[in-house]
Amino acid sequence: MKVIIAGGGIGGLTAALALLHQGIDVQVLEQATELREVGAGVQLSPNATRTLFQLGLKDALLTLACVASGKQVRLWNSGQSWTLFDLGAESIERYGYPYVTMHRMDLQDVLAKAVMKLQPDAIRLGAKCVAVTQDALDVPGGQVRVQLADGDTVMGDVLVGADGVHSKIRASLFGDGAAVFSGCRAWRGVIPAHKLPAHLCGSEAFNWVGPGAHVIHYPLRGGELINFVGIVEKDDWQVESWAVQGRVEDCLADFKGWHEDVQTFIHALEVPFKWALMHREPMATWIAGRAVLLGDAAHPTLPLLASGAAMAIEDGFVLARCLSEKLSADQHDLPLALQAFESARMERTSRVVRGSSENARRFHNPALAHSAGAADYVAREWSEEKVRARYDWLFSYKVDEVSL
Repeated sequence: MKVIIAGGGIGGLTAALALLHQGIDVQVLEQATELREVGAGVQLSPNATRTLFQLGLKDALLTLACVASGKQVRLWNSGQSWTLFDLGAESIERYGYPYVTMHRMDLQDVLAKAVMKLQPDAIRLGAKCVAVTQDALDVPGGQVRVQLADGDTVMGDVLVGADGVHSKIRASLFGDGAAVFSGCRAWRGVIPAHKLPAHLCGSEAFNWVGPGAHVIHYPLRGGELINFVGIVEKDDWQVESWAVQGRVEDCLADFKGWHEDVQTFIHALEVPFKWALMHREPMATWIAGRAVLLGDAAHPTLPLLASGAAMAIEDGFVLARCLSEKLSADQHDLPLALQAFESARMERTSRVVRGSSENARRFHNPALAHSAGAADYVAREWSEEKVRARYDWLFSYKVDEVSL
């Protein structure tokens, strides 16, 4: 069997690595001429690190990642803080795997090197997919064909669309789909730690909450860098792209009146990037004949549950299991294998999509406007019982054991 994977991001490369571990040939088609991620951080909860460790990446990841020692919620104007569960020790104790933060580029590089170690020619760069055609499932020896912008055609038995939120594969097979502006825009940037005071460069992750906005920051690369994300309810920017540069003064204006620590982060941003957060309802199906979607191509989610990358990583592993365990030498079993993947993943990823939207309301609640009301609100919404209810189901997932 040969599996074509459109997209060399986190989800596509995890799928490629997992498939290679199952002895399945892969061809990753990446439109970029070099593998590089937008400069930003990613949070990998224990369900994600479990998956990556299962693929033999433990040592490579822990060399580059930061193991979060804990998490704090801080109030937007006063800086009052509430300590949540200890992500480091408790994550390993409860789930068996750490909660880590790392640079997206580092994660992508680890995955790419692992893929190429198993199959040196697995990743094809400068391969932009422009069209998809396929034989009917009842055609003996039928294939799927991906036409590239350079005129070449790549053929295989299965096509995996892992080309992100603006997926060309999804558009080709299902149409573009409706994206609705969430009412929020995001600012992001990666800051060298030496540009910040020591108290902002620890090993903890922080979530500042306030009326109509919130801020997240956490360390990367052993504390050499700090990842900053600020999300604010604004309707004057609706471009969904991570590559648009903004201005520091505009970011400061969005967080006027916020604590001086937040102002310090923003002033330290050399170039803040901004993008609009768009909401999409979960799709009814990810399967079209010999093709299937995964990751953001299938279930794009707002970055408010810190689980977009984790879902793509899980998808890749589970898809490889399904193709290995459910597909016999008879290619007519392909629908069974793809349906097993969709059935195993649809409910979970849809819950993440909806949970992310719910967190926007939680992080931006009007009750956070004043200290007295905020203290009661945080104590209630971030109580241990409620935090467990929001995250236990997410963190305890086991890709290698889930029933298919």
